[in-house]
Amino acid sequence: MTFVIGLTGGIGCGKSLTSELFSDLGIDIVDTDVIARKLTQPGEPAISIIRNTFGNVFVTKDGALDRNKMRNLIFSDDTARLKLEKILHPLILKEVTSQIKKARSPYIIVVIPLLLETCDYNDIIHKILVVDCDEQVQLSRTMARTHLPEDEVRAIIATQASREIRLQKADDIIVNNYDINHLRKQIINLHCRYLLLAKNESKS
Repeated sequence: MTFVIGLTGGIGCGKSLTSELFSDLGIDIVDTDVIARKLTQPGEPAISIIRNTFGNVFVTKDGALDRNKMRNLIFSDDTARLKLEKILHPLILKEVTSQIKKARSPYIIVVIPLLLETCDYNDIIHKILVVDCDEQVQLSRTMARTHLPEDEVRAIIATQASREIRLQKADDIIVNNYDINHLRKQIINLHCRYLLLAKNESKS
């Protein structure tokens, strides 16, 4: 069985950069955000369900999900957020499973922002790796990247598992408060350990 690491963390903590650095080490990456974006492009299976559930206003003229309108809705309406998750999560899980079967690296990193908010991946993930940073760093990074005001970023953070829960559930933690060199050193150390764990898993 392929050894699978579930990589998670709050918005702005550095999941994408962390996965890129693992990729640089030759590890296959499966990213649920990338899959979700693909599923909500024109002609993809989620679009017709989204249109029927939420209305044409949430689909752009070219037939893709209007991500800005949907984001504004789901971060102000928990019922709408749950409806969207009910549509997307089974489709994402199916694609994740497919990509894991095709992967060829010694172990696989699956990037799942909502790993701790769902039970979908319990039978797939062997270890939970959390990327963590201080709250102010998280806010500053997210605001700089998204250009959203602080109150909107805090609203997004409020929909995710708390930092305390993430740290409690983590098998491994990467601290991403500093520069990329500090991050890379932690990843190299984990990489060596994961190679050994994957080797032992393949023998069992």
